[in-house]
Amino acid sequence: MRLGIVAAATSLTLLASSAFAQENDRGFYIGGGFGAFDVKVDDIDDTDEAISRIDDDDNSWKIFAGWRLNRYVAFELNYIDFGETTGTTASGSSGDYAVEISGVQPAVYGTLPLGPIELFAKLGYYFYDVDLRFDFDDLDSENFRADTSEEAWSYGAGVGITLLERLNVKLEYEKIDTDVIDDLDAIWASAAWRF
Repeated sequence: MRLGIVAAATSLTLLASSAFAQENDRGFYIGGGFGAFDVKVDDIDDTDEAISRIDDDDNSWKIFAGWRLNRYVAFELNYIDFGETTGTTASGSSGDYAVEISGVQPAVYGTLPLGPIELFAKLGYYFYDVDLRFDFDDLDSENFRADTSEEAWSYGAGVGITLLERLNVKLEYEKIDTDVIDDLDAIWASAAWRF
């Protein structure tokens, strides 16, 4: 009798765990991330030859929401803020400068689950605003400002792990393929709660 009760309880536990795992293979999730990005800007046309290059990095953050179709495919919408890189010297000139980049990004993820570990690749399209500000020390015009809205493909890859059956933690490298900014890439550490 006791053996039957133990066997029944074990069977129910395994069935419940299996059902829970299947339920968690798809559905809604939300999350956020923190990262470091590197930006390189060459040949800033509107400044003639006063500024030829900016190469800097800063912290960045993002928030996102997504839907997992299954264990292998997910769609996601990100708001990404690459912060503000600031400095006192840009190649070709001297003075203060600041570069701000932020925008939204729909993306699709392809995932290869390996137990609790997941390898993934990402393809997205980034709609972003770039705000460049310069305060020159050596030109008649004291200030220069350029604002532009752009869009570009983005791609990335990384590794993740699911903890507590619902908390997915990821480490990701991402590159934004834009003509306006010569190099824009980031490394992200992010976490998402899968409902």
